[in-house]
Amino acid sequence: MSSSVFDVPVSLPRSAFSPREAARAGDLWRLFQDVAVGGSIAAGWPPERYREEKVSFVVRSMTVIHHRETLYGEPLVGQTWPSRFRRGMFFRRECRVVGEAGPVASATQEWVHVTADVKLAPASESLSSAFEVEEHGPPVQLPEIAPRQGGRVHRFELECWHSWMDPLDHVNHPAYVDWADEALARAMSAEGLDPVALSAVAEEARFSSGVNAREAVTVETQLIGTTADGAAAFSHRVAVGERACAKLTTVRRLHGEQGETALLALA
Repeated sequence: MSSSVFDVPVSLPRSAFSPREAARAGDLWRLFQDVAVGGSIAAGWPPERYREEKVSFVVRSMTVIHHRETLYGEPLVGQTWPSRFRRGMFFRRECRVVGEAGPVASATQEWVHVTADVKLAPASESLSSAFEVEEHGPPVQLPEIAPRQGGRVHRFELECWHSWMDPLDHVNHPAYVDWADEALARAMSAEGLDPVALSAVAEEARFSSGVNAREAVTVETQLIGTTADGAAAFSHRVAVGERACAKLTTVRRLHGEQGETALLALA
């Protein structure tokens, strides 16, 4: 591959794994974040340079497909490259995590360039020219979902911690996946299903407003459909009061003997 494709050995921490030794989806999103930062550093833009220039990129949306589950300690490689940069503001980055047994997960990240006060603004020439755009296939997409109507809304509430704030002083985007999976886990537990059996198939998140420390967050979860291979799809609306912060879609199946149709009990 060309010089704009950045490869780096990566690993998931022990804390990323569930009681059945499966890596959590949110922690794979954190790994993709690390890979993306590594790609920026390789292009000459480490975090401290963004701070000096008083600019940054924030994630507008992200889509992830999980190819398989990985075991703790498996040697992994992260790969990333820029695949689109429009008007100096709208930046697409592809990320991949692969292991000895093949691909683990693939992600497409859509970023926007903002000023220190999080206002949309064109990037400087030095920043724009640092990222050579390449295409190595289409962006990642969710599997096709056959819709189901009228599912119950399951509500989960939490207060955002100060210690969750990222360098931009809001919750970093992988936390939203944690919240969506916790909301789903609580709904499953209420129906007598084992949340540990959840296995990630795919996620998509679109962000509209940041969440800050001490804010009261509500996650509304609803079964919205199924895939051709029997996985269940859920929508998750994340809000602070009347302010919509994010909309997520997660696709999940059950590991083990509970059966794929068990998740339909959440309808």
